[in-house]
Amino acid sequence: MKTYVVLAGNIGAGKSTLVKMMCDQLGWEPYFEPVAENPYLQDFYLDMKRWAFHSQVFFLTWRAQAHRALMDIPRPVVQDRSFYEDALVFARALHVQGAISARDWETYRALYRTLTTLLAPPDLVVYLRASVPTLRARIANRGRAFEAAITDAYLDGLNTLYEEWIAGFDLAPVLIVPADRVDFVKEAAQLESVIAAVQERLRGRQGELFA
Repeated sequence: MKTYVVLAGNIGAGKSTLVKMMCDQLGWEPYFEPVAENPYLQDFYLDMKRWAFHSQVFFLTWRAQAHRALMDIPRPVVQDRSFYEDALVFARALHVQGAISARDWETYRALYRTLTTLLAPPDLVVYLRASVPTLRARIANRGRAFEAAITDAYLDGLNTLYEEWIAGFDLAPVLIVPADRVDFVKEAAQLESVIAAVQERLRGRQGELFA
């Protein structure tokens, strides 16, 4: 049977790393979303309030297409970041910040809800829960220049939205990994524990290790 797992989490939580490590261990197919050629992005950075809605609708369409394509891959797949969190965390953050108006947000949400009825949900969502200090340390370690301007306040706001999203997400089972204390990069035993917990949840068992 096809297996479709999504790894969710804030910027710097370790999603891409865990996707690669899980797939290396299990022989599954990793999916790292390619950079989208968003035709609104340059305009968005010049005038966020005018172009945020257009930009996010493009990203929603792009990620919905990717989600649909993954459903046709016959091998087990692990996806880095989901269609769901892009909408209910990152797009919602723009609404909270005032860049997307209430009217546009309601239109966007209606489109998102329609798409969720047309796309089969994943078998499991693995949420990497990490505090701002952990996120900040990991962002610094990977040394990406374009991430240097990300503020603690922005990361904290995204964490709040992540927690609200994950608390209300009921389309698939959720496994929460406490990334502050689970170091699957440096500790092989902890990586094995994460993989074992993922496999247990996929079998329908409610293990307590990362509850």
